[in-house]
Amino acid sequence: MNWLRSCFCRAVLVCIALTNCASLLGPKPAAPLYDVRSAVVLSGPNMPAELLSGINNRVNAAINATVRDTALPRVVLTIRVISIQKGLGFQKDRNVAKISVDAASVEDGSVIAVSAFDVTSMAADPKLADEIIAEDVAARIRSVFSLSGRSARTG
Repeated sequence: MNWLRSCFCRAVLVCIALTNCASLLGPKPAAPLYDVRSAVVLSGPNMPAELLSGINNRVNAAINATVRDTALPRVVLTIRVISIQKGLGFQKDRNVAKISVDAASVEDGSVIAVSAFDVTSMAADPKLADEIIAEDVAARIRSVFSLSGRSARTG
């Protein structure tokens, strides 16, 4: 029993030491910020129009609500809905969208930032799946590009 107690105490001390060492590394550098001027949403065929317009309306409303106090590189976003899978999981209520976002410079058109991510959402009612996915994708883009505000409900 003493051996077990001794091992436990050593493990706790090692964890505390590692935690303190991690704090010495300093804060993580902030992600670069951009002055997003507009966004366009693209996809392949057979993508629900409600999903595409929902993402577009929400992201552009957030762009219009965002005010920057400092001069930042001006960009436009190209949001691509790569794929969408609906009705996953045991209860058929999970939906996954694969998204790619390019930020292109307003001055010369060169792509200066790229982001790709998956968004998983839950929708008990399949009729609301596109709207819920659109909001979840827009929320992720607002977060990645530090856009403020939530848009008014569309549709």
